[in-house]
Amino acid sequence: MSTEETSRFVRLRVELVVEVEQEDAVTKAALERIADDVEMPADEQAHAEGAVTEDTAEALAYLVDPFDLVSEVPGVELVQASWSSERIDYDPDSPDWDLDEDDEDAEDEEEAAG
Repeated sequence: MSTEETSRFVRLRVELVVEVEQEDAVTKAALERIADDVEMPADEQAHAEGAVTEDTAEALAYLVDPFDLVSEVPGVELVQASWSSERIDYDPDSPDWDLDEDDEDAEDEEEAAG
């Protein structure tokens, strides 16, 4: 039996590129979320506040929650998640940013296997 037939677990890969138009708004929202987290220890909270103040990408990572992506999907429970953010040079006209590239690679691999 193939993995597809025997496993109930699915790895969902999502890659997003966002344009931050108001860095101050992102930082402020992240600081508010950190302040509202009553379960976060004070030393961890201080570290998080410093990180989001210094780097908007870190602030964005505090605001994006993978649970929100699947929380309302019926029949699905989030088992594990990891995510990160980083500043990038983005050129939408560059072939390096072809969003369909991964899909084409997967289709090529499936055709080779099947």
